[in-house]
Amino acid sequence: MSALFTCEEPATWRQVHDKYWDVVESRMKGKTPPKLMTLDKWFQEELPASISHRSDKHVSHMELVKLMEWKLTRGKFRPRLQQLVESNSADSVEKCSRKAFSLLPDVHAAITELSALKGVGPATAAAVLAAGAPEQAAFMSDEAMESVPGLMPIKYTAKHYILYLTKMLEQTAKLNQWDRVPDWTPHRLERCLWAFSVATKLQLPLLQDISISNKRNSESDDKPPKKKKTS
Repeated sequence: MSALFTCEEPATWRQVHDKYWDVVESRMKGKTPPKLMTLDKWFQEELPASISHRSDKHVSHMELVKLMEWKLTRGKFRPRLQQLVESNSADSVEKCSRKAFSLLPDVHAAITELSALKGVGPATAAAVLAAGAPEQAAFMSDEAMESVPGLMPIKYTAKHYILYLTKMLEQTAKLNQWDRVPDWTPHRLERCLWAFSVATKLQLPLLQDISISNKRNSESDDKPPKKKKTS
């Protein structure tokens, strides 16, 4: 599963990212009701927009509850977590999430702050931060962590999350250095790793035409064009 993470070709990562919604749609087949697409569109697009438009970044109680529903639909279903998150007061959710965002770029401190809420562990806290600060955090999905070398076995702790995030930030910096359009974030990398992992496990034909290489092509179109000499 680490083939994509060690890939040095930004174009390959973009090809995988372009297939993200196709993988989400394929992942939904056989599920009743097919909530994942609706919830994922909300998490990936609507929630970040709502958070960014607030003068002081935070999430509401309703948003945290819906975020948990997204997390459990995308990954392993644990109904007890949904109940615990719902039991938090609206005031505590807003106050806690507001303080967490104010603590950035200290991600460890922000994760610790959010984890004080009932039902919120490092993975859910990371999802909140990824929605509001995608350039600083990535969701702690099993698929992404399994794709990063050196992280097995997976541990759902703040310490393990920081180890994962450090590697994601390092890879993000590399892609932004190599790509002519430096718009990579840890959040986008997680989407790519999740899509690649799910497509591989389900043996989906979506990515069969994508070639994964660990070495960059020196003639790659991702490399900034050389400036012409002027006489």
